[in-house]
Amino acid sequence: MKTSFIVRAASAVFSVLLLADSTPAMANVVIAGTRVVYPAKEREITIKLDNAGNEAALVQAWVDRGDPESRADQADAPFLLMPPVARIAAQRSQTLRMTYTQDRLPQDVESVFWLNVLDVPPLPKSADSNFVQLAYRSRIKVFFRPEGLKGFAEDTPAAITWSLVPDGKGFALRGRNPTAFSASYNKIELVVGNQTYTSKGGMIGPHDTYEFRLPGLQSLPRGNAMVRYEWLNDYGAAKSVETRLTR
Repeated sequence: MKTSFIVRAASAVFSVLLLADSTPAMANVVIAGTRVVYPAKEREITIKLDNAGNEAALVQAWVDRGDPESRADQADAPFLLMPPVARIAAQRSQTLRMTYTQDRLPQDVESVFWLNVLDVPPLPKSADSNFVQLAYRSRIKVFFRPEGLKGFAEDTPAAITWSLVPDGKGFALRGRNPTAFSASYNKIELVVGNQTYTSKGGMIGPHDTYEFRLPGLQSLPRGNAMVRYEWLNDYGAAKSVETRLTR
């Protein structure tokens, strides 16, 4: 899940003055789960929002195609969300209904979109013209999964092949995904003897490659090298795996 915050000034209800990374714990309204899987055969799916705060919150939700700067009025993904705007009382929940609009999408691979939930807290009871209010936006991936895809999503990480490639600053791990599913990673490490090189997480799309930069690795390692990673399944649970580097 990715969370950012938007500073709202008293004189402009939805004026965006700042957008920066933050932590999920700062938002009162949270999405139940860290990803959404939408099987194409379903007429609609539901997503639960929980307001863990002590005050009511106004939320706005939309789906985009991967632009982190997207706004609700620019939503271009083939999904409808009901309700698009809702008030959630303190310590209460709200269910979003997501419906696929039947716009044409690839049928031989799964497609990835992003669900956005903007959490706007209520105005302070006593405020002057100088107050500033924070609105938090959470984003999680939406995997649209057509029927009849070859294989199973949980088998995808084992099918990835790994190789080392130069990236201009050193070396990176290149993962090649031959399947129809996406593979998401929390963390990836290259282990060479007693030395470990760590890369940030990322996602390898269907029939695609992705390069994970390995800071500190300036030359090809000698001897056996292992790839150790944490991948995320459909429920967002992290699974640790170790496999050999493919040269």
